[in-house]
Amino acid sequence: MIRGAAPQNVPTFPVAEPALDIVWIPGGTFRMGSDRHYPDEAPTHRVRVDGFWIDRTPVTNRQFCEFVAATGYRTVAETASRSLVFTQPKNPVDLRDGVQWWEYRCGANWRQPLGHNSTIEDDHPVVHVAYEDAAAYAAWAGQNLPTEAEWEFAARGGLEGAEFAWGNVFLPNGRHMANTWQGAFPHQNLRHDGYERTSPVTAFPPNGYALYDMIGNVWEWTADWYAPKHLVHARASEQDSYDPREPALRIPRKVVKGGSHLCAPNYSLRYRPAARHGQALDTPTSDIGFRCVVRQP
Repeated sequence: MIRGAAPQNVPTFPVAEPALDIVWIPGGTFRMGSDRHYPDEAPTHRVRVDGFWIDRTPVTNRQFCEFVAATGYRTVAETASRSLVFTQPKNPVDLRDGVQWWEYRCGANWRQPLGHNSTIEDDHPVVHVAYEDAAAYAAWAGQNLPTEAEWEFAARGGLEGAEFAWGNVFLPNGRHMANTWQGAFPHQNLRHDGYERTSPVTAFPPNGYALYDMIGNVWEWTADWYAPKHLVHARASEQDSYDPREPALRIPRKVVKGGSHLCAPNYSLRYRPAARHGQALDTPTSDIGFRCVVRQP
């Protein structure tokens, strides 16, 4: 049985009474991870999850606005007066250097995703949310953030071992099934799927559990600490999550899942249920959002 750790230091709000649009996911055992792609997805192993409810879509700007209106909450990005925004370079760049396309932009936050004077659309996923922002929303809504296992089980839509949330073919009959990057990342965005950045949360077909956007559009926070490979017989700890490439910083990381509109075959082929990434708790970006779960008592 996989359970999510309780978020730490979450503000206490009166629990909301929203009209939750959630889907029941029956419990079961599945093959988690992948041995064919990035090292942190391995080893493939059997995991059991209990049944749970999960949001049909990522949390939208409209939903997050209701939370802020009810509580007066200020996000990490608003407090810092800046956040990371994807900025497309004009020419090919070194793919080992994210500074070439990420910019700390003043005024960027969930209300102004591209910085000062930019606006949001109600039915797009909320972005520029740090882990504590997502956890605060979940607490207000009477929900939780999903564990990595719950998230991946739901994303697979009942398909055991499939490459994508809809099967093994990326473009079945030539149809785009998710908001991802087409072209040579990060300088060439062909937009064959119709979107340059985020898209409405129901713009692409749902998976077998009637869940939208489990792949692409925005990465989604989970409750689990990140480790550079699956720890089959134990849960990862905060200590495991520190980035060994930056030993002096020691910033804890959580697992984000699903990939985003910035994931491309030539850079980050992570628009798959098995894919995962370690994201620093205190670093919101223009391509990270979240969805929530409700577990059985």
